[in-house]
This record gives sequence, C-alpha cells and structure tokens, in this order.
Amino acid sequence: MADASNTFDSVAAVQAAVGRDLGATDWLTVTQARIDTFADATGDHQWIHVDPERARAGPFGACVAHGYLTLALANLFLPQLVRYDRLKMGVNYGCNKLRFPAPVKVNARIRGRGEVVAADALKGDGVQVTVRITVEIEGADKPGCVVDTISRLYFE
Repeated sequence: MADASNTFDSVAAVQAAVGRDLGATDWLTVTQARIDTFADATGDHQWIHVDPERARAGPFGACVAHGYLTLALANLFLPQLVRYDRLKMGVNYGCNKLRFPAPVKVNARIRGRGEVVAADALKGDGVQVTVRITVEIEGADKPGCVVDTISRLYFE
C-alpha cells in the first residue's frame, strides 16, 4: 500500500506533487513460473524466456523475463507507490519514454521506484498525471525498465 504522504485527493494535490519522489516498493522475485505464465498469455515462447537449458548457454546465461512482462509489473508497482482518494474514475491513458536498459534474469529481485513527472488539468475535475516507474534490479547498475506511465484521474 502507498505511503500516506503519497495519497492525493484532488487535481490540485496531484499537480502539487510534480517532482515528488514516491519512494520504492518491496522487492519481488521474478520466478520462472511467472515468466512461463506470461509466455502462455502472450504466445511469446522464445527460448531466452522459457528454455532454461538453452538459455544457460545463451547471451544472458539464464532465462530472462520478457520486456513486456517487466513493463506490465509497473501496473503492479504503481498502486504500491501512490494512492488516490475521492477518485470517481481513473484510466490508463498510455506510456511515454519506454526503455529496457538491462535484462531481468530469472529469480532476480526487482522493485518499482516512482516519481511524479507531470500533471496537467483536464476538463471536469480531472488531471492527466505522468508517473515515471523505474524497475530496479537488486545488485544491478541499470534498471530493467523505465517507463513514464500516463493516467487520467477524475475526482469527486
């Protein structure tokens, strides 16, 4: 659950948070079972993701999570970083500046780190907020994913 200081209940509160570091989530281990389930859901069974024996001899020395799995986990991390009270409706609007700087190897521990980078008012008590999620890999110099998530929020 999001830290109480990262709880917003109005357009003005979200706009005032631009530049705020939202902190980091708890660590999550990326298991082979999670990777396999994602492969089944998307039909992407490339050997670098799902064949541990072949992947051991491959470029990463182990299976790696799909980039889009790592991206999808931003959706898991976001509500752990920020909470919106008095929300009538919130929708995902898209993403900007998506990058996968480093592979996420099987059994790596990752976490999400957040920052509010923009907040623009919309008609009808709404705001379009951009939150940058950096998926950190424990012990790695580079993150597994950096994405600017865009949400449209409408408050009571």
